This record gives sequence, C-alpha cells and structure tokens, in this order.
Amino acid sequence: MVLDVHVLGTASARPTPDRAVSGSLVKGPDGIAVIDAGEGFQTRYAQQRRRLKNHSVGSTLKPGAVDVLAFTHGHLDHTWGAFPWLQSLNLENRQQPLLVLAPTSSIAIEALLDGAPLPGAVPPADLARQWLAWFSLGAEMIRFPIQWVLGDVLADRWAEVDPKTGRATLLDAMPQPAGWSKSTLSPLATRHAVPSCGWMVQQHPMAGKFDRARADTLNLNSKQRAMLARGENVQAEDGTAIEAAWFRGGERSAISVLISGDTESEPPGWAPEIAPTVLIHEATFLDEQQSKADEHQHSTATGAAASARAVGASVLALTHYSNRIKSSIGPQQEAAAEADGLPVVALNDNDRMVVHDDGRVAHLVWSKEGWKETSIAPNR
Repeated sequence: MVLDVHVLGTASARPTPDRAVSGSLVKGPDGIAVIDAGEGFQTRYAQQRRRLKNHSVGSTLKPGAVDVLAFTHGHLDHTWGAFPWLQSLNLENRQQPLLVLAPTSSIAIEALLDGAPLPGAVPPADLARQWLAWFSLGAEMIRFPIQWVLGDVLADRWAEVDPKTGRATLLDAMPQPAGWSKSTLSPLATRHAVPSCGWMVQQHPMAGKFDRARADTLNLNSKQRAMLARGENVQAEDGTAIEAAWFRGGERSAISVLISGDTESEPPGWAPEIAPTVLIHEATFLDEQQSKADEHQHSTATGAAASARAVGASVLALTHYSNRIKSSIGPQQEAAAEADGLPVVALNDNDRMVVHDDGRVAHLVWSKEGWKETSIAPNR
C-alpha cells in the first residue's frame, strides 16, 4: 500500500499559463483526502483522472473515494473551487458522506456556538465566514451527507456547524473520515495572516512482508499460507506447530505526507518527532524577496528547508510559487543549499509524490507523454 499525492496546482495567489492555484489529493489505503480546492478544482480533478486512465493503467481517482475535504486556510486561492465542486458532486447523485474540515479562530467558534453574528474581528478570509456564505447560497440543499467541522487547532477545540441554522455544536474531538482504519488525518498549526494549519495523512505501521520463500520451502498449501498471513498458527502434516510469527519480518514504520498550506517558516509546534516521510511546503518567494515573505507571512524556499528540518521530514517537496518565479529550478537550488543533505524536489502542476509502505519515495514528473518516475533516497 502507498500514499499517492497528486499536486494539481503549484501557483500562489495568481495562476499563470503553466500553473494553477492550490489543490492536492492524497490517496491512501482508506480513500482520498482533498487538501484545499482553489479556483477550477473540479476541472483539474477531472483532467487528472483522464491522465491516469491514459498513462497509469490501474490507478484511479474516483470522486466516490473522496472521504474528506480539508482546508489549510481561507484565502480564495485555496477555497474558491470547493463550493462548485460540491455542487457538481450533488448533481452526480453522490451518496457517500463527506467530512469537511477547516481551521478557524476561537472567537468565531464562540459566536457560532451562541448563534450570534460573527464579530468584526473575524476576517473575511476566515473559513467560518465563507461557510456561512456558502450555506446562504444553497449548501444546505446538497443531498449527500456533509459534516461541516471547524476547529481552533492550537486549542484542539472542534465544532460541527449546521448548514441550515449556522449554529455550531461542540465536539469531543476532531472526527476522522468515515471508514478510515488504516490511516489518520491530523492538523498541524501553522502561522499565517488568517487561522491556518497543515494537514498530515499518516498510514499506520504495518506488519512485515510475508515470507513466501519460507512457505515454499515448507510446501505449504494456499489455505495454510492464508491463515499464516492473517497471523494464525497452523499445523504441519506431521502435527508440528507452524507459527505465523516465523513468516513476518519486523513491523514497517508508519509513512506520512504533510501538506503545509501557506505559512511562515518553522511554525511553533513543528517538532522533529512529527517526522513526516514527505513534507510538501510552500516556497512562495526566493531569498531576495525575504522582506516580502515576512510581510505576507509566507516562506521562501530557504524557509521551507528550515521548516523541513524543524519537523523532521525525510523528503521536502516545494510548491506554491509566486508568479514572479518562472522556473522551479531557482527555489530548488536555494532550498537544497539550506537543506543540509535533505532531498529536495520542486513540484510542477500534475506531479505526484508516491510514498511506499517500506519508506521508499518517488517523484513522478508529469509531461504530455505521461509521468516519469525518479526515485528519492529519504533522509532517515
């Protein structure tokens, strides 16, 4: 099993002829998590599905497999395509439930809990304001079940919002996507102009691979192999016990992908023990524009490398470039100079990052002829 990340937009606030705004998919063993959905998201999703059909036989991105839509923050280049996409899913007669998650402020949660208007201190780009606008435009008429959940990430305080009334109900904890048992979705607080967080999809540790060669040596039949693979001991024909533990290696470590969203470098709370296998981090500016990055609370490519070291990432992948950056080579070079041996790749639209359950990582670079795979040695 793998985590297959599709990056459908690598521009910052303004798209370019070659780059769309933010929107990514993380496909894992339980289903698909959509992380941000900027302008034109549903079209870009459909195009990526066609690319897979034509160039990656056996890989799919069925909309019905999407279990969760998680926003990193409320700026429109990360959210503007979400509501049209939800409306289209409704027209396609989707039946499966969808969890929608987003960061907000504590004052917004308090107002929603009280059924009061949002205070003026809640900025226009806060997702609490956007959701209320979507509700007024007909989101409450969507027929498939949607659970709308806002959270104060730093306080780990989460509330479900009723689209019909706009009122919130406090939850005991942030819910996980329905049916997820092999993976976990977690927010990590970031530091930006509005409430924000990154999202990490982590696949749980797995048992080592089944030792087929040993089973062949013992001439085990298919039933015995299946039982051993499930962890059940069996008996040989002579009555001796054959233990399932003999056929599994050591437990394989958890693998994970963290998508930062927009943030200043090295957000508080990002610690080495978080250790994502791959960090996909914004690199909006080059070093020469550090003052602009500070002004807008964004990262340079060098800052992205500092974030990767702070959070203990094994591979850094750059995205979210300013329209002044014409090529991703510059950000990659600046990040690599700061990364101290950490592998750095620069993403372009429609690229993929694939993390295998044994920790191997591959960067699949998109071209009109398909994806070209480059293996990466993670910094473990």
